[in-house]
Amino acid sequence: MSELQKFSDGLAAAVEQAAKAVVSVNARQHVPASGVVWSADGEILTADHVVQRDENIQVKLADGKTYGASILGRDPASDLALLKADGASGWAVPEFAEVKVGHLVLAVGRPDEVQATLGSVVALGGPVRGRFRYLDAYLQSDVTMYPGFSGGPLVDVSGRIVGVNSSALARGASLAVPASVARGIADALRQHGRVKRGFLGVSTQPVALPEGVAGKLNQRQGLMVIGVEKGGPAEQGGAMQGDVLVGVGSHAVTDIESLQGALGPETVGKTLPVKVVRGGEVKELSVKIGERE
Repeated sequence: MSELQKFSDGLAAAVEQAAKAVVSVNARQHVPASGVVWSADGEILTADHVVQRDENIQVKLADGKTYGASILGRDPASDLALLKADGASGWAVPEFAEVKVGHLVLAVGRPDEVQATLGSVVALGGPVRGRFRYLDAYLQSDVTMYPGFSGGPLVDVSGRIVGVNSSALARGASLAVPASVARGIADALRQHGRVKRGFLGVSTQPVALPEGVAGKLNQRQGLMVIGVEKGGPAEQGGAMQGDVLVGVGSHAVTDIESLQGALGPETVGKTLPVKVVRGGEVKELSVKIGERE
């Protein structure tokens, strides 16, 4: 047997192994999507954007059995949703792994029958912090994402899951939520039905700090408050339009990403010190952090 044949057989074996834990998710019109078995009792992690209805969700396993499913929770910011199949038990749970740039990977989907495409890891990126996207990390590969692949796994050449694929995370790029990140999101969805994220209630833009203040804080940039939401956490804490945010809790704030990073799930409902520059002086406000809807 040639080395090329052995390599090809190994890839086919990896797909076969991973496919045991890949299900078809029928929760939208037209092409069904894919999902990953997340627990032996029927939890399924899939892409949030493919779950377009709350009822009559169907999942089909590798053996062809079909189950009704309900939504345990969803997180549009990471494009992940956690489903629970009715009456499920004893499902095959996949193995997980991590990859580096350059590793070969396969995107596995089951819009109906199992499908797979081969590529490599192009980049490991993140964090992504924004109004509509929030991820601690992401995997970028050059696999081809065919219709119905979203919600299915990105796997290594041993068939171990390294991420959950989504065609909605970035236009024109094949991105996946790394398994380690997806695990934390799934835990939050199981417990709360959503992922809690902090909220200040301000609109901002980056600005350079005056030289004296920059030296004192050891940072060159902050976020000028150009709008304060009426009745929001920042207003209640005394923030004003024209303030320059430079810190939240123990985190320095220099741009939008650092601000969102400072407003993690653990901050919701807590009162934190918020540093602002006002009139050339550093002031510390006390703000009870809200929850982003």
